[in-house]
Amino acid sequence: MSKIINKEILSDKVVKIEIEAPRIAQKRKAGHFVIVKIGEKGERIPLTISQADESKGTITLIVQKVGVSSHKLCDLAVGDEVSSVVGPLGQSTHVENVGTVLCAGGGVGIAPLLPIVEAMKEAGNKVISVLAGRSQEFIILEDEIRKASDEVIIMTDDGTYGNKGLVTEGMEEVIQREKVNLAVTIGPAVMMKFCSILTKKYNIPTVASLNTVMVDGSGMCGACRITVDGETKFVCVDGPEFDAHQIDFDEMLMRLRAYKDEEADAYQSFMNNK
Repeated sequence: MSKIINKEILSDKVVKIEIEAPRIAQKRKAGHFVIVKIGEKGERIPLTISQADESKGTITLIVQKVGVSSHKLCDLAVGDEVSSVVGPLGQSTHVENVGTVLCAGGGVGIAPLLPIVEAMKEAGNKVISVLAGRSQEFIILEDEIRKASDEVIIMTDDGTYGNKGLVTEGMEEVIQREKVNLAVTIGPAVMMKFCSILTKKYNIPTVASLNTVMVDGSGMCGACRITVDGETKFVCVDGPEFDAHQIDFDEMLMRLRAYKDEEADAYQSFMNNK
């Protein structure tokens, strides 16, 4: 059992939760994630570690209310306990000084982007971050991203904050004015697909951190499998980061929709019985 020691409402559907997990906080690196379970028979949900505090022995997770399990987690209060937190899982981000790194985050994808931005800056890179969301309320952790970036560009679909447009428009503005040595993209799968298409056009090496359906997190169940450069990979153990130009995003998008109807029915039932 892991106790929630702090909770912050970032928007109507996004919550920042700080959880006691001293061993994970000590070992966690940029790119790592945990699997959280709420209740004895709860669903196991993967969440990237946004921040960690070794001195306090805590990790911070950013959770968006999407389905039943994420809603239950967001409803917990300070002092409540999460049944289990397993991690750190996955492969950590490969960090080195490459020059200029363009980091693109969409919505709650900004949360796992934060430790990567921090690590890339600490390694001596020039870091330019492009944050995107449907509207201003979906731009999260802006202050934290700004502290670790040389420049931040904000893009919103409706123009309520920053520049009106898509994340790729903000990225291309940077690419056309200066040399970019590496791009990192995290967000909705369709966003990462189009970021990848853009950077491939300009021959910029690109890493995407994937958010596939996941169950056990150890490579045993195969639920998170994807195709990378024609080979089957498992996001939980081989990833979550891969060469974006080698990922079969269309297959990934299809697999993400596999349980759409069942998820919708479960969520409706949950809300009706709340």
